[in-house]
Amino acid sequence: MRINKILVIRFRRVGDSVLSIAICTSLRKSFPNARIDYVVNENMASLYENHPDIDNVITFNNEENNNSWKYISKVHKLVSTTKYDVIIDTRSTVKTLLFSLFSLSTPYRIGSKKGYNFFLHNYRIDNHRDKSVDMVQHNLKLLKPLEKESEIYYCPDFKLYVSEHEKVDCRFYMQKQGIDFTKPVVIATVTARLAHKVWDKERMKEVLRRMIDKYDTQIIFNFAGNEEEFAVNIHREMGNDKNVFTNIKAGSLRDLCALIVNCDFFFGNEGGPRHIAQALEIPSYAIYPPNILKSIWLPNEGERYAGISPDDNNLQEEQRNMTYLDRFNLITVDEVWAGLDKMLAKYLK
Repeated sequence: MRINKILVIRFRRVGDSVLSIAICTSLRKSFPNARIDYVVNENMASLYENHPDIDNVITFNNEENNNSWKYISKVHKLVSTTKYDVIIDTRSTVKTLLFSLFSLSTPYRIGSKKGYNFFLHNYRIDNHRDKSVDMVQHNLKLLKPLEKESEIYYCPDFKLYVSEHEKVDCRFYMQKQGIDFTKPVVIATVTARLAHKVWDKERMKEVLRRMIDKYDTQIIFNFAGNEEEFAVNIHREMGNDKNVFTNIKAGSLRDLCALIVNCDFFFGNEGGPRHIAQALEIPSYAIYPPNILKSIWLPNEGERYAGISPDDNNLQEEQRNMTYLDRFNLITVDEVWAGLDKMLAKYLK
């Protein structure tokens, strides 16, 4: 059959949606003439403006997501108006199953294998069992049924794009706020959306001091919403070090992209900003909390994209009897610095 219209559903968080770009890129290479629509939460839409592998970004705002009638009405209108040939439901939740329920004539309704989606997804892929395979590879397995129609180019790349105009404007803003681009610039996430994913504050401050002392690094703290107070307090506890900047803020995820591409390196707690940095090809080193597997959430790990996890200590058996905090504290300052320093020596100007 001729595949003309494809819908990729990717709700949830920023990092998840960024990693799922690889699906769109693989579809573009496999079906270059097809229309590719991407469903995300409204607050993420700006990330994918003018993306070459996405034709339309379809968004759902908080009101639509939280109001059952509005959500159902929008899903029904979307799939009944646009007759899709392929629906790829990366979430495969009871809620996202509605896209397939209202589009039973769609030949390829693909989702992850769940106990409840037997009748609505006619292709169910068991793509989450192997914990040694990263999330990008998990997602790409959803394209397997389409091999019936064409050769599929499985592309593990997930990229975001910033225009030269956006980059220059942000660079000018950063200079106005005090950044000297003759010195190294690092963007750092010293906090996180979820408090339990934040590495010990005192240890974080020690690593930041070593970065400043050895490389005269200018460090921009990235934060959003209620994370600001925590970040500002760290800066204060560091004596309001002139090399640390809390006055440079990204008003949107699009602005964050422009900010990151003007930096030389990313460092900090694992999360959406780290995925954005990798999608923009900025070298990064991240700290992974317990239960967030590096093997899954650090695609293409190597000398340019690296990180540290409690599991790196090879104490899996001992960790079973440890508290979450004790497991997190297995990550020491010296261990972080050993990996980070090696990368900074290579990638900082």
